[in-house]
Amino acid sequence: MTTLTEGKTPGDFLLFEENSQYSRDLVTIGSGANLEPGTVLGQITATKKFVASVETANDGSEVAVAVLRTPAPAENQDVEAVIQARHTTVRRGGLTWHSSYDNEAKRDAAVAELKQQGIIAN
Repeated sequence: MTTLTEGKTPGDFLLFEENSQYSRDLVTIGSGANLEPGTVLGQITATKKFVASVETANDGSEVAVAVLRTPAPAENQDVEAVIQARHTTVRRGGLTWHSSYDNEAKRDAAVAELKQQGIIAN
């Protein structure tokens, strides 16, 4: 019997969003990694593309600004994906962090950055 594995879904992290998709945006995810729903994102200042937020970056993506809602298979090319951009409550334990967020203090700082965007992580 074949075993099927389901990847992460918004149900793993999303607690609340506004009606009529107000909380969502369709954006470009920059190439370089396959990202799963729940990934904390930053935005590269020069290109305006979203990538996994890297705490040690210096291109703008070090600031956590959104949470990925849909899978983004962007390992080899840019892709469009849906993000939670505002007026959203997420389950902190359901978020996916880049390995540079290697302690609670760094994740706390990123959660504070998300809060500035209207994304509350409980």
